[in-house]
Amino acid sequence: MNDTELRHQSIETNGVIEQWIPDVLRKKYTFYNYNHAVEILSQSFPAEFREILNALKQLEISWYDIMQSGGNESPIPPKFNAALDPKGWREIRISGDLLIKIYPRKERKGVFEKKPSEEKTICNYIDGHNIDFVKNRVAVDVEWNSKDQTFDRDLYAMRTYFECDIISAGVIITRDESLNEVFRKLNLMQKYGASTTWMGKLLPRLDSRRHGGCPVLAVGITPHCIKGGDDEI
Repeated sequence: MNDTELRHQSIETNGVIEQWIPDVLRKKYTFYNYNHAVEILSQSFPAEFREILNALKQLEISWYDIMQSGGNESPIPPKFNAALDPKGWREIRISGDLLIKIYPRKERKGVFEKKPSEEKTICNYIDGHNIDFVKNRVAVDVEWNSKDQTFDRDLYAMRTYFECDIISAGVIITRDESLNEVFRKLNLMQKYGASTTWMGKLLPRLDSRRHGGCPVLAVGITPHCIKGGDDEI
């Protein structure tokens, strides 16, 4: 049993995944729960959580989809747009300045002036952080086949949104390791290489806490999402 399987097994045995995610989805996807993301999503944002689960339930990938180009040209992420956009999920970008105030100490130790003696603003201290879908303090990013460094951007963005009190939890949807066997059979491993966005590149980043304190649910797309995949793989 490899590290990914052990991690998945340990998460599954706590019962949270089984309790809040239907069997039909646990057969199609793998789920990894960080910082109690599932508990927060299911209890504090049940409507948004249902919409995410419904989008996962609707996803069907064709063999044609798999053969197409990666990155922004892939037909996979637009399938989530079709499911989430009508529900009011929107891509957003935030920016912000950092205002620093300096308060001098009075004669008595530990007592400071009420008004700052100096102020400094760092412009664009927060800038350029995009997330694919945001609704009511829940964020969703979909990464099918981009460069794996994209995960650093996604996790930093979710961490920033969380620390700025814009979101309470995030979801990242990407390829599960089990899809690699499909790609090998189709001779596509060069296209879906080790340095692209898949669960094997996401989990080590989550384990090293690159998302900070932000609760994150990582979702892995498996071969069971391929239309006719159960019969043909």
